[in-house]
Amino acid sequence: MVDTLTPERRSAQMARVRSKNSRPEMVVRRALHALGYRYRLHRKDLPGRPDIVFGPRKKVIFVHGCFWHRHTCKLGDRMPKSNLAFWTEKLQRNAERDRDVAEKLQAIGWSSLVVWECEARPGPALDAKLKDFLDN
Repeated sequence: MVDTLTPERRSAQMARVRSKNSRPEMVVRRALHALGYRYRLHRKDLPGRPDIVFGPRKKVIFVHGCFWHRHTCKLGDRMPKSNLAFWTEKLQRNAERDRDVAEKLQAIGWSSLVVWECEARPGPALDAKLKDFLDN
């Protein structure tokens, strides 16, 4: 038997997804702090309201959920079984908005990095990615 969610249950489940202070974002923030970097959060005056902002460096980090932003990993490759047309359009708009935000940031002289949910695991790989972005 296939267990599909009713629209009400799906809505309740999706409403619990955080846009700020998510688990992957907190992992990245802890790693940055341990590496000695200091930052600001969710600056409203920048396009896309980046998750982590390094003002003097003119660099920002977005921590994207693989499902919501269409990463090519197994987490991002899933689609809900119900209301497929709605979800396809919504997730496509998210990806288009991400590209527009990156272009706007670049146009005003800011560099951006995306850390995907599946990459947000404490350890040397994440540390190296963050240091490489911030120190170059």
